[in-house]
Amino acid sequence: MAKTTAPPSRPPGATAPRRRPVSARRPVDVRGWLGGIRLSGFMVIMMGLVVLAAFVLVPTIGTYVDQRQQVAALEAAVQLSRDEVADLESQRERWQDPAYITTQARERLYYVKPGEVVYLVDDDLPPELAPQEQEPVSDELEAADADWMSKLVRSVTAAGLAQTVAPVTVGVPDPDPSSTPTP
Repeated sequence: MAKTTAPPSRPPGATAPRRRPVSARRPVDVRGWLGGIRLSGFMVIMMGLVVLAAFVLVPTIGTYVDQRQQVAALEAAVQLSRDEVADLESQRERWQDPAYITTQARERLYYVKPGEVVYLVDDDLPPELAPQEQEPVSDELEAADADWMSKLVRSVTAAGLAQTVAPVTVGVPDPDPSSTPTP
């Protein structure tokens, strides 16, 4: 078991020594501190070599980082080109299939087999999506019913907080997704 010693006792009536507050400390003499530093010739040469190395390496490191960014951009471009080539090859393979060619000719060019009757509907839009006649433009100024700035802020906020993006098509009805052929 280790022995511990008690702090030295003070004589009766003695008070604890006063500690100076942090703000009452004396200022540091910088000249005296810097005067204590001794520079040798070896230390000066080594510091010069460190500064020279910094001047030499900083542009080299900057060039290296720039080249790495260029390489990454070029690799991304190569990957994009590979994806495009793969897509074009899959399209070429589809065009080798006679059934696909027949389907494309019937859909795109409206080709029919002998004896078939084709009906083309010109106006297949529902009345609410049909283009309406535009009213003539007025020469008079009209007061707006609401502040345009608050409408703009609400619109931007609603667009930023939207969870999903819904495509908006004007004048074209949404096709039935179950009847749309997939390539």
